[in-house]
Amino acid sequence: MSDQSPLPATDDLPEQMRVRREKLDRLRAAGVDPYPVGFPRTSTIADLRAKHPDLAPDTATGERVGITGRVILSRTGGKLCFATLRDGTADLQVMLSLDKLGEERLAAWKSDIDLGDQVGVEGEVITSRRGELSVMVDDWALTAKCLRPLPDKHKGLTDPEARVRQRYVDLIVNPEAREILYLRSKVVRSIRRTYEERGYIEVETPMLQPVHGGANARPFKTHINAYDIDLFMRIAPELYLKRLVVGGAEKVFEINRNFRNEGADSTHNPEFTSLESYEAYGDYDTQAELIRATIINAARDALGTTVIKGLDPHGVEHEIDLAEPWAEVSVYPGISEHLGTEVTPETGVEELRKLAAEHGIPFEKEWGHGQIVLEMVERLLEENAVRPTFIKDYPTEVSPLTRQHRSIPGVAEKWDLVIFGTEIGTAYSELIDPVEQRARLTAQSLLAAGGDVEAMQLDEDFLRALEYAMPPTGGLGLGVDRLIMLLTGKNIRETVLFPLVKPEPKASAAAAEKTEEE
Repeated sequence: MSDQSPLPATDDLPEQMRVRREKLDRLRAAGVDPYPVGFPRTSTIADLRAKHPDLAPDTATGERVGITGRVILSRTGGKLCFATLRDGTADLQVMLSLDKLGEERLAAWKSDIDLGDQVGVEGEVITSRRGELSVMVDDWALTAKCLRPLPDKHKGLTDPEARVRQRYVDLIVNPEAREILYLRSKVVRSIRRTYEERGYIEVETPMLQPVHGGANARPFKTHINAYDIDLFMRIAPELYLKRLVVGGAEKVFEINRNFRNEGADSTHNPEFTSLESYEAYGDYDTQAELIRATIINAARDALGTTVIKGLDPHGVEHEIDLAEPWAEVSVYPGISEHLGTEVTPETGVEELRKLAAEHGIPFEKEWGHGQIVLEMVERLLEENAVRPTFIKDYPTEVSPLTRQHRSIPGVAEKWDLVIFGTEIGTAYSELIDPVEQRARLTAQSLLAAGGDVEAMQLDEDFLRALEYAMPPTGGLGLGVDRLIMLLTGKNIRETVLFPLVKPEPKASAAAAEKTEEE
């Protein structure tokens, strides 16, 4: 049963909201339910358009339909009114005439319906004199009263903060926001299809973990009352997925939510979506082929093309074809070329500090060889990688879960994929030696004990799993949010539906309501 009680006093509301609340009270007093259970819809607007793609102007089909949607445009005349309805699939014009509806129902439409209202209409499918596919309405109903005015139809929702905080309004008025919504779904479906066609199975692993590991990142911490223990929101599913490989699941993947307590900017959100997968008897070379196929398929499925545009870190726009060959550069030869002097895994820390200072590369005084090299990679290699580039063979000391390179001492079989100067994914030939893995995680745990909040902790159960023998394995991680950003050219606040933002101050909220009214 609908709640018939009147709304609270509206004196302190903006005028447009007050008028809409008064209409709501008037409708209820007249016995009209402004929020009914449903409406007899027979077709979506997109299906109706697909069924009648090219009717001649001024055609009457004789077909009667029931459609629903939000009123986004309205023109009220004397004996004939026009409105545009938008459902989840498309827009459509509806026409309301005196001879079809009668004086009372046409007057009710004019007085009761506002922009933003959800309505249902029934009538005949026709085309207007100008050839616009329409429904000539002979009955209509209000299905949900909109109590807040929509943004200006020409300006839309222009405030970037408002678009993020009120994504629902952004989706109502901004076609581009709706396109990204559907594109994201297409990309995720494409990823699943690529993996399933290669024999992978999709799994789910814990988000709440007693030990944080699988990456070097600062975690979110929480507490479970039932067991009275602290837990961590996962920063990566890696250690659990590897347990499954030990158990005999030779090809596994997970599209998962991860949480890292490291701030937010145009490419980072504290909560994010990633793809992670493992292949028994694979290595970082097989994973390079896999991520290439995954990204190319996603582009074709979502965009219909492999040609994309994007900005490099310097703000210069480039157009690239993902289907063309991808580049490959090794860390030490790559930075040596940029520095003009040879750097190897044996280069001393003091020499690296000197080179960094000479080339304006920032570093912390406590950093060792590996961390300085990582900063050099970011500044010299990543920022200059526009077309897809595998930057590979990183220092072992900063790759605690990665196998030592099979032929090059001091480096690990790991690559990062960089496009338009931004890291998109990473892959390893996984370290499967339980003795060596214990030594590396012990070193990480000592860093954690010394105050490094990003260092991994010692996970005894994971090490025990490795002692049951994990086959040679290749592992891959791909940032799904980063992939959407790559394909759309948008930042993370536009491609994540509900990015985390600071609470809205009350004064700002009040100002936003005033702006809506204006």
